[in-house]
Amino acid sequence: MNILRALPVVLAEIMALWTAPDRPLAAEVVPLEGMWQVEEGVAADEMPAAFTHEVPVPGLTRQARPAFPDVDHYETHEFIWTMKHYGVLPAGEVCPGSARTRQERKFFWYAKTFCAPAAREHATLVVNKAQFGTAVWLNGRKLGEHAGCFTAGRFDATAAMRWEAENCLVIRIGAHPGAMPEGAFWGSDGEKGPWTPGIYDRVELRLADNPVIEDVQVAPRIGSSEIVVQTRLKNYGAARSVELAQRVRRWKDQGEVGPRACRPVQLTAGEEKAIEQTVPVPGAVLWTPDNPFLYELETDTGGDLRATRFGMRELRFDPAARVAMLNGKVCYLRGASLTLHRFFGDPKCGGLPWDEAWVRKLLVDIPHRMNWNAFRLCIGPVPQRWLDVADEAGLLLQYEFPIWSDRPAESSGKKRHESWREAEIEEQAREFLRDNWNHPSVAIWDISNETHWDFLRARLIPALRSLDRSGRPWENGYLQPQDAGDPYETHPYKFSDHVFGKQPPFFQMADLEGGPREETPSDWRTRHASLINEYDWLWLHRDGTPTHLTRKVYDHLLGPDATPQARLAMNGYWLGGLTEYWRSQRRHAGVLYLAYLDGDLPHAFTCDNFRNIETLELDPHFERSMREAFKPLGVYLDFWQPTLPPGARRAYRVTLVNDTHEPARGRLTLAWLPESGKAQDAGAEQAVEVAPCGRASYEIELTAPTAEGRHVLTATASWPGKPWSPTLSRRRVLVATAPSAR
Repeated sequence: MNILRALPVVLAEIMALWTAPDRPLAAEVVPLEGMWQVEEGVAADEMPAAFTHEVPVPGLTRQARPAFPDVDHYETHEFIWTMKHYGVLPAGEVCPGSARTRQERKFFWYAKTFCAPAAREHATLVVNKAQFGTAVWLNGRKLGEHAGCFTAGRFDATAAMRWEAENCLVIRIGAHPGAMPEGAFWGSDGEKGPWTPGIYDRVELRLADNPVIEDVQVAPRIGSSEIVVQTRLKNYGAARSVELAQRVRRWKDQGEVGPRACRPVQLTAGEEKAIEQTVPVPGAVLWTPDNPFLYELETDTGGDLRATRFGMRELRFDPAARVAMLNGKVCYLRGASLTLHRFFGDPKCGGLPWDEAWVRKLLVDIPHRMNWNAFRLCIGPVPQRWLDVADEAGLLLQYEFPIWSDRPAESSGKKRHESWREAEIEEQAREFLRDNWNHPSVAIWDISNETHWDFLRARLIPALRSLDRSGRPWENGYLQPQDAGDPYETHPYKFSDHVFGKQPPFFQMADLEGGPREETPSDWRTRHASLINEYDWLWLHRDGTPTHLTRKVYDHLLGPDATPQARLAMNGYWLGGLTEYWRSQRRHAGVLYLAYLDGDLPHAFTCDNFRNIETLELDPHFERSMREAFKPLGVYLDFWQPTLPPGARRAYRVTLVNDTHEPARGRLTLAWLPESGKAQDAGAEQAVEVAPCGRASYEIELTAPTAEGRHVLTATASWPGKPWSPTLSRRRVLVATAPSAR
């Protein structure tokens, strides 16, 4: 009876709170994706009188209809230097200054109208990524400029907003890097011809009341099953006292996890303040590639509300063992490097990077099929949606800030980084962390590619390291790592000696036989884990023709008259064998080949291994070999001799590596197959066992076929109960009485 009498009073109080005019509203996000109008221009301060083209946002300006001519033509001095270095252009080719282009335009102007909702105390326009440089006007009022090509630009739109009315938004971007101010940072890639402009990530309007949540950073602490939350608040109004509340939910079913964490906060007028709280996550489920479990943190100020997705995971490198440790356990990284910004220049790129089904096939379906758990995002960042998908797929990402600056940027021989403003580099790198630090997939920060620049080690990485509350490791190009727990990159391009003037005999796969041939690391390299995130000099265009870098490789090894199919077959075969080799040595914490996604252009130096990029159909030779080479139970048949006499009996060495945390027990079979693929004998077989994350080698004797002809020697390791078992390593051999020239 007491409860029934009190019920009307409780309901009345709830309704009063609900209808009170000063009741805080939840934050609002107004997405501004879709078709925009676009027009070209020359002057930075002359907005077009009319817009005669349409373009999707997010996307690239080369998608505009009607199309603009030469929209991404821009050749840097580094690119011209590279073309001359490899003999594509004559030595006398001239590039005055730092670049050349056929374009007269310098800017593209994007325009869109939208209807704003009811008034809020603050509005922030976010342009998540655009290049080259961003300037914004709302209803004729300039909101500001943002120089970053790889980070989010944020603009205070409050004063210019027309609430509950139509608004006109105009965004100006550079048509090419030449539109950027002197000394501005817009990345570097000496092997890229097209420099493609566009608003290539989401644009959105964030609306809230004070105090506004500027940033949230979530740092997992798996040992104590809690998170450290850093919230940066900005009070754009009068002084106030608020309660900052944090609540954790499971992402998929939105079930609450643990109690709310609340803290009173005092803010003066205009004050910005960073608040740190520790929030328990009882019974935390750890995020791993096999189980990418996600949580969501709700941050509430009463006037603003932010949802932040995160995963409970920690990745470190053990400098003594020189391995990666994911959540305290050894984790070998297997995968590839991915160069999206080179793909932007591909004629078939179109809107594929923003097609949800295409992106999920690229980042979820194919990596799962290929037994990959890691990628390096190289020479330019990806849209935020890609990182969302990677979080859900369980990918471990080495995220590279796009510095690659050791080639001359001008005819004077000055390197690219010598013209950059270091303070701007630091500011953009800080934004890079801010934009990406809550993604569990982002496991390793990478400050550069193949670069020697002391500023990175002496100043930049130390300044950035303190900002990341998760304590991720940093990779530092070709310089010594900055911290004991940081890895270094290595690019063992074995086949490159066919290009760089070495005298015959050039490197061939038989040179690998008998064990590791790379030099033993010396000096500081012995104290750090190494990541192979590029190998090997074997790129082909998707039609099987060599790129500028690999023509000599295939001419020397297959002959200048080799067919495209013969090259594609050898490409897959060699890449698979090299992958087996690098994994079998257990000298590297990760093995990631270059490149999973790339641009296929006439002047391309590198390329990917897709037969059809629009349907994401891999070349079958590549897929067959690399899927086997990257299986969790790796098999390396240490034999590369091209010929054997009939009936020859010898011992063959086979090395197995186990990337799982359970002992591998099964059988290893060595057998000969004719090239037709039908087995001719039972071969030799023995039981094998490999310790968790271990390595084991076996010697098995086998007699070669007596029939002359082309045969395949196979080593097959089976592990009962594993869905990807068995793992196959194969070697092509000519059985013949007289040796045959390779």
